[in-house]
Amino acid sequence: MLKKIDLYIIKGFLGTFFFSIVIIMSIAIVFDIQEKFDDFINAPIKEIIFDYYLNFIPFYVNLFSSLFVFISVVYFTSRIANNSEIIAIHASGISLNRFLRPYMISATILAILSWFMIMYIIPDANKIRLAFEDKYVFSRFQNWDRDIHRQVRPGIFVYIESYNVDTENAFRFSMEKIENGKLVSKLNSAYAKWNDETERWNVYDYSIRDFYKDSHSIRTGHVIDTVFYLVPDDFKQRTVYVERLTIDELNEHIATQKLQGTGNMNRLLVQKYQRWAYPFSTFILTILGVSLANRKKRGSTVVNVVLGLMLMFTYILFMQISTTFTIKSNFDPLLAVWIPNIVYAVIAFALYMKAKI
Repeated sequence: MLKKIDLYIIKGFLGTFFFSIVIIMSIAIVFDIQEKFDDFINAPIKEIIFDYYLNFIPFYVNLFSSLFVFISVVYFTSRIANNSEIIAIHASGISLNRFLRPYMISATILAILSWFMIMYIIPDANKIRLAFEDKYVFSRFQNWDRDIHRQVRPGIFVYIESYNVDTENAFRFSMEKIENGKLVSKLNSAYAKWNDETERWNVYDYSIRDFYKDSHSIRTGHVIDTVFYLVPDDFKQRTVYVERLTIDELNEHIATQKLQGTGNMNRLLVQKYQRWAYPFSTFILTILGVSLANRKKRGSTVVNVVLGLMLMFTYILFMQISTTFTIKSNFDPLLAVWIPNIVYAVIAFALYMKAKI
């Protein structure tokens, strides 16, 4: 059963959290409009509001939710501490453990909301937002890869020396089919071009060599259309493309990339593990904030907010360093993603035990 003190703290914590979101997002939208004003000139107002900003808000709310949670806990707890409310609460026989309960209930609500949004809601919103950016803000994609080797299906391997995003041409293209460890067919061509009408590849100046038990045959020609299980979007690189994927789509994409032998899978795995680690940080930062701010001190609100911001930014910096390190190396991505949570969970526990004394 929730008591009045529980409802009071839950209302104050969540109220401060959502109020800070409204203020910060209003400021963020103003700055974003100023930055992209020239790009918005050619975009319809309806698309700007409903396609872009309606989907801009949930993405950035979730992106900065940890900061909002921490600042909300520190500000609200410091305020009631300065009003001597926490002294009265403890004087009535309520321990710090019991005092923390409504905070953890609020953190659970926010963590579940964050988890559901980051897994399913935000990826769908990003599909619309990023499509708007592709149309009006970013004029083109790029492809930096050369000597592309992919296993597109079990036993089917594709090699492309280079790919031109603008013309959708794959140069020096070859495809091999292997069965039972033996090469049974190989297609070589000067280049392949994507055909939007047939949604297949036109392969030019090709030769196909089929291998049999005791012989082989060669077929040549100027052009042939074929399928090699890749589409132009597979070559277009923007670092945010994973943000369009729900957790189910991301798992499927990771499985496909592993099959194709894509290099540096750590970038995708980091994205996957962050979607689980990020909501969990809500509990850590809540305990950390309560532990810092539950004592009444002169000027404690300002001091606690400043100290909280410093800890929060070091947490974000720590997370960025660990994930960047694993993307650039072979460091375990699961460990890299969870290290900041583990370290700050230890810090939160130490401060909490100190606050109980």
